[in-house]
Amino acid sequence: MRTDIHPASRPVVFRDRAADTAFLTRSTAESTKTIVWEDGAVYPVIDVEISSASHPFHTGTSRVLDTAGRVERFERRYNRTATSRT
Repeated sequence: MRTDIHPASRPVVFRDRAADTAFLTRSTAESTKTIVWEDGAVYPVIDVEISSASHPFHTGTSRVLDTAGRVERFERRYNRTATSRT
């Protein structure tokens, strides 16, 4: 097995700007910005646009689209039905 082919993994803080939350995890991602974490240590920080704290699926605020109504409107508009398609 080859040695020294994997990037170094280290603690990194990911900060979700939309939900104003941050979490500490291990990553190989690089960052020039740093942050002082709750334990007093300084870690690199990576700002993300969306995470599980702000994603609609995970927060329960997702919307269900009425695709059946859209199809029916389209068929009425163009005077087509599902059986008359050829």
